[in-house]
Amino acid sequence: MKVDSHQHYWKPSRNDYGWLTPETGVLYADYMPDQLHPLLQQYNFDRTIVVQAAPTIAETEFLLSLCDKEETLAGVVGWLDLESDGFARDFARLLRNPYFVGIRPMLQDMDDDAYILRPKVIESLKALAEDDFPIDLQLRPRHLPHVVRLFEKMPKLKAVIDHLAKPYIADGTLEPWKQQIGEIARHGNVYCKLSGMVTEARQQWSPADFIPYVHHIVDVFGTDRIMFGSDWPVCLPTEYGEVVKLLLDALPETVTNEDREKLFGSNAIFFYQLKLGTV
Repeated sequence: MKVDSHQHYWKPSRNDYGWLTPETGVLYADYMPDQLHPLLQQYNFDRTIVVQAAPTIAETEFLLSLCDKEETLAGVVGWLDLESDGFARDFARLLRNPYFVGIRPMLQDMDDDAYILRPKVIESLKALAEDDFPIDLQLRPRHLPHVVRLFEKMPKLKAVIDHLAKPYIADGTLEPWKQQIGEIARHGNVYCKLSGMVTEARQQWSPADFIPYVHHIVDVFGTDRIMFGSDWPVCLPTEYGEVVKLLLDALPETVTNEDREKLFGSNAIFFYQLKLGTV
């Protein structure tokens, strides 16, 4: 079973995205399951994980409502306010929905790069760790020192780094991203999504641009803790098939067919504890 571990659905008319404005060009449009479904069929993907794009519980509930209608949806990585006094109540309520499989704070949009280390945030993350419930970490390289400290404090937190932490692919910079992501990878309960790379690359990118980054992630996380994510529609104008191909072309030669099955499916199923029927 093939799983795309990271894609989005949205409607700008919902008015809670903030970042999604007419200036975002092609992204300022409705992107819904009927548009992605043919691409999933074309590239033989059976299920997807849809990830929040707005810092509201209302958007999480919107995405959960899609799961009952769209057979390709395996789960929702939603949003909760980690500093809210009502966090425990909201978390318990959303947990009643079997499609609620993770949460993601929008760290890259926050003024405080060390937000993830705030005392009330840590208390909420402790509740996630106790439930073995996953968190997606939306990072840029400036956040990595704080995330290193997070896992020193909370080694049992189950997490996945989205988009390789958005390294500076456009100018080929590797350090200190390489060293810091390696420190994080030492924690066996932390995974990494090989996703979102084209948005960090040059406009006229070459497949070779991604190789040093992909090879390092495979080296430090291993083939049991990496997942493919298309980041559709954020990847546009790069087409879905191009995103799949660039990752396949960038993988080390040592990656076997069995490893590819993990990368494109079973690792995401295990990490998010997806309850999947037969396809």
